[in-house]
Amino acid sequence: MARNHFIALDTHCGFSELAAVTQQGKLVRRDRCATNIPELRDAIERIRRPRFLTFEEGPLADWLARSLSCCVDRLLVCEPRRNRLVAREADKDDPLDALRLAELFRGGYLKEVHQTLSLERSLLKQQVCFYHDRVRERVRQGHQLVALFRRHGVFASVTALADLEQRKDLWQQLPRDPHLHRNLHRQLSIYQMHVQQEDEIRSELITLARRQEVVRRFTELPGVAWIRGLTFYVFVDTPCRFDRKATLWRYCGIGLRRRRSGVGPTQTRLDHRGNRRLKDVLIGAAQSAINQGDNPFAQKYHHWTQEEGMHRSAARRNVARCLATTLWSLWKSGNRYDPAGGAEC
Repeated sequence: MARNHFIALDTHCGFSELAAVTQQGKLVRRDRCATNIPELRDAIERIRRPRFLTFEEGPLADWLARSLSCCVDRLLVCEPRRNRLVAREADKDDPLDALRLAELFRGGYLKEVHQTLSLERSLLKQQVCFYHDRVRERVRQGHQLVALFRRHGVFASVTALADLEQRKDLWQQLPRDPHLHRNLHRQLSIYQMHVQQEDEIRSELITLARRQEVVRRFTELPGVAWIRGLTFYVFVDTPCRFDRKATLWRYCGIGLRRRRSGVGPTQTRLDHRGNRRLKDVLIGAAQSAINQGDNPFAQKYHHWTQEEGMHRSAARRNVARCLATTLWSLWKSGNRYDPAGGAEC
């Protein structure tokens, strides 16, 4: 009878540490090799089949998963936060980390992190992430520009500072110091550069989004435009990865977690461990749908706030859950959005 071999990699940019254990927990191989695909494949293929491979989620995980899945019987990219307490219980170094990871894999204690195995989809996801990073950086630079003016008692919004006519008036209120004015011009040019880059990337993403049939159906929902629909598409990747809507909500950062001990009361709180970008997209879509007014999602919001007395933020989060469920359902079924059908929650 063939023995299963559980292989774990502790990966770094320069090198990777490998440890392999059998089903009975016997260490059968240790190895250290450069972090490149030929050497990693060679090290893995020295271990007999059936062989299972794991490593932790990180910057290298997507590349390694696509490149190494062909040389193992099963590949699992695991959640590193689950393993942290075990890694800290005793001595720590790279060989020990690899061995402990292999033992956790053998015991079935690892939590799998979904990976996009298509290079095309992975590149699309990277483009979406790059856009959201540019948005964050543009906002940060805008805040720094506003703060520079506030230090001299000039209070203005980023929009006013970006407008040429308004900026001239605001500039006159500053002290006439050449170094201050040069620094403000530098900060302004950085902000304008980020605005330009954001506009260019948004235009490219909208072109890419229009090519995806699923995203075209997503944009029929109120509050969901091209960028939001494409973000949901690339981060969820496939609707089959979730068995129920509560799991989807938790992944999107809008789910609830229940806690109870002994005979005490059950506490229900928001789960903060979801995908931050998806949460921002869904909350923003919910607010847009509410502002648009005449749609099933806005009607539910007004019912929760006005008739049931729910707090506005909690009601908006409920609308975000309805939007996420509806998007997920449309994706699975292949149907188009029907406003007469109401909002799925």
